[in-house]
Amino acid sequence: MRQIVLDTETTGLETSDGHRVIEIGCVELINRRLTGRHFHQYINPQREIDLGAMEVHGITNEFLQDKPLFSDIADDFLEFIHGAELVIHNAPFDVGFLNYELSLEGERRAALLPNLESICGVIDTLIMARRKHPGQRNTLDALCTRYDVDNSSRDLHGALLDSEILADVYLAMTGGQTALTLQSENRQGGEESTWVTGEIVRVDRSGLALPVVTASSDDLSAHESYLDLLDKKSDGALWRRPNKLR
Repeated sequence: MRQIVLDTETTGLETSDGHRVIEIGCVELINRRLTGRHFHQYINPQREIDLGAMEVHGITNEFLQDKPLFSDIADDFLEFIHGAELVIHNAPFDVGFLNYELSLEGERRAALLPNLESICGVIDTLIMARRKHPGQRNTLDALCTRYDVDNSSRDLHGALLDSEILADVYLAMTGGQTALTLQSENRQGGEESTWVTGEIVRVDRSGLALPVVTASSDDLSAHESYLDLLDKKSDGALWRRPNKLR
């Protein structure tokens, strides 16, 4: 299973106001393991960054002046994510901005470029966190605290750093015991070894003999004595009046 944990930074909050993507950061997971492959790119948005957005991510207009345009990196980006499952915190924001960029690029090329949802699956970790932790704060920083993920290097938002942190949070949120038993027979050596796999292992219960523990005479006597006490304090114990149980 190939997953891409993705984050973006933008010039502002709304594409309807003409805001653009200025940074894309992605890290690759295969079978829930970081591979070390990543995609990271700063982008010249050809417009000014809102002051509020700059205070969040710290990226300045001057810094982006010599960076490539989205059209210069679009093909490499699409190739990197194609066919993967995207893992994004607050996915509608990032997916909306990237689809907007793809639509603008499609207009420039006079060709229809795909929306992300048509070439990738999408998991929104914010929705996942709200379901697991209703009524609690579910920002990325809050989830780092909850799942003991180190985000000490995160003074400002940055797409690549945030995608790396989100990968750790996602694996922690979706982790836990993935096998019903951790002890497995080593099929080559016949010895016991400890293992964890990504597949659920069904336990064969066909050969299990379940013990049957019967009440002793003392247990039965104590039970009858308790029923006698119930008879005295009430209209009689229901256990001794089976017709009233029907």
